[in-house]
This record gives sequence, C-alpha cells and structure tokens, in this order.
Amino acid sequence: MSKLRARGAIVATCSVLFNLLVAGVASAHVVKQAGPYSLEIGWQHEPTYVGEANGVQVIIHDADDQPITDLATDDLKVVVSTGDQQTGELTFEPGFDLEEGDGQFGQYNAPIMPTAPGDYTFHLTGAIHGEAVDITVTSSDETFETVRGTSEIQFPAKLPAVPDLVTRLDRMDARLASADDANAAADRALLVGGGLGLLGVVVGAAALLVARRAARGLGA
Repeated sequence: MSKLRARGAIVATCSVLFNLLVAGVASAHVVKQAGPYSLEIGWQHEPTYVGEANGVQVIIHDADDQPITDLATDDLKVVVSTGDQQTGELTFEPGFDLEEGDGQFGQYNAPIMPTAPGDYTFHLTGAIHGEAVDITVTSSDETFETVRGTSEIQFPAKLPAVPDLVTRLDRMDARLASADDANAAADRALLVGGGLGLLGVVVGAAALLVARRAARGLGA
C-alpha cells in the first residue's frame, strides 16, 4: 500500500511539474489570429537580457495547424519600441531549413539586441498569403518576457549597465571638448600675446631709429 501511495505521489508530482513547464513555455509567447492563421509571438531567446543578441520570433500555422514555410522576406515586418524609442521596420528570416529538415517549421525571426531593460512592444504588419496582418503586442506576465538587466547573472564583479556606460562616455566627450576649447583659447591668447610683443618690438625699433636720426640732424 505504501508503495502504491509513493508511486501515486511521484506521478502527481511529475504531472504538476509537466503542467508548470507547459505553462511556462506557453507564457513565453502570445497567440494572435490573422484570419485563418495563428501567430505565436515573443522573443527568440528567453530569458531576455540587455546586451545579448536576440530577435522577435513569430511561429505561424494555418487553420489545420500546418506550419507556414513559404513566406518571403518582406511579407511580414515588425517595429520594436520601448519607452519613447522605436526601431525602423525589421524583416523576418526563416528559423528553419526545409532542405535539411532543421529548425522548427513555421518559425521566423527578426534579429535585434535590446540595450535597455523594461517592457517592449512589437508591431507586426504585412500579409500571410494575402491575409492582412496588423498586430501589436507588449511584454507582460500574460504575453512574453520583459527585458532584464544582467546584474543578477553577473559574477564575480558587477559590470556597469549599458546606459551608464553611454552616460560616462558622454561626460568624457564633454570634458574633452571643454579641454579642447580651453587649449584652443590658450593657443589664441598665446598667438595674440606673441603678436602684440612682436608689434611692440617693431614699434620700439622704429622709435629708436627715429630718435637716432633726430640726434644726427641736431649734431649737423
């Protein structure tokens, strides 16, 4: 009896773990419809971290759950935005090889590297076999993952975030520009001072020459 109970507990535990795994996978993408076509939209790689190469991923099936494998490069496009920033239109490339049978059929990826943490929005437009597509989705607990900073996985030293590096570089550029301006001003002052000094020498020499001539005239 105890063995049966133990087996039952193991089966129940495995079932729970399996359901959690499936739920985790499902939550990584959000499913949207465009006519008879279903589109699973999310990040190509998850968890999604700042500064790591990634991509917008869409997995497309028809009403019979058959993958769509013949989209042209410009059939679908996506604009990615976060905060008040947005990309231009990004195009999708197949994430599979029909001839070799590699990859997941129906999967397409648009490469991008997120450089700031936070929520991102994908705006997909175009057409699938003539069916118009105009879908906007934003990362959340119910759709796909928010972009994370990398501090939680860095070891042993914590590296500065990309925005911090940009800020530091901007400050360095400003300081260098100020130093260049100061050096340029000093060079100008030196040139002006040198010119005035030379002018003073010329004026003094001319005055001395005039004085000598005047003295000779008086002696004559």
